[in-house]
Amino acid sequence: MLRAAVLGSPVAHSLSPVLHSAAYAALGLSEWSYGLREVTEAELGSVVAGLDETWRGLSLTMPLKEVAFEVATTVSDVARDAGAVNTLVRRGDGGWDAHNTDVTGIVRAVEHVGHGGSAVVLGSGATARSAALAVVELGVRDVVVAARNAQAAAEVVDLLARHDVRARHVPLGTWADARPALVVSALAPAASEVVAESAQCADLSGTTLLDVVYADWPTPLARAVTTAGGAVVSGLDMLVHQAAEQFRLFTGHEPPVEVMLAAAREQVGS
Repeated sequence: MLRAAVLGSPVAHSLSPVLHSAAYAALGLSEWSYGLREVTEAELGSVVAGLDETWRGLSLTMPLKEVAFEVATTVSDVARDAGAVNTLVRRGDGGWDAHNTDVTGIVRAVEHVGHGGSAVVLGSGATARSAALAVVELGVRDVVVAARNAQAAAEVVDLLARHDVRARHVPLGTWADARPALVVSALAPAASEVVAESAQCADLSGTTLLDVVYADWPTPLARAVTTAGGAVVSGLDMLVHQAAEQFRLFTGHEPPVEVMLAAAREQVGS
């Protein structure tokens, strides 16, 4: 049996087992299994060290995305730039290669959306850094980073500048003033209602929002953007696409994305 799993704390809510297991079934990969395990930052090193050669891949959720650098043998350029690892892939020598598939997930979720060269990123944490790299890959060259934490936002701005993107920080409550064509919200669910207030008096026709949150959809922010004339993309699309890239890295097989998306939608009832 070849094994993979999602690690994090809390992790019981994760849809990753549903997505990966659906892909295994679709491709007849009966030798693969995918589980979940509650693991804290302090435990990650010992847990990874204790995995035998049957373990081929690990999906990492919060709070493990930064401490994972400590257990990695190699780190991809994307993961290093983002300052976040969400994927560990077993090497032939027993070590682990660290990747960030959140960037790919965001790109795939909104690559069909026109952006006119500009975008807004909401937030300043690890997912916001991934969002910043994603919009760079999409060809955006002018980015507004709207966040409460000015110091963390400055790090996102600096990251964008290193990729020759013009970027600036604005207060979180003013994000809608930019009249963006593309918005990626990397905010936690608790912040959605507060940020939604900024959209209530805005004209967001021509704006598309990707909200990385997928639970309890639509979020208050997604509802507000829709009411203001904009379009929304659920975080479920990002989740599936980042999981599909993990599946490719773990198994070497092309992921059945539509099967994974259908499984996700069935699980959340959308």
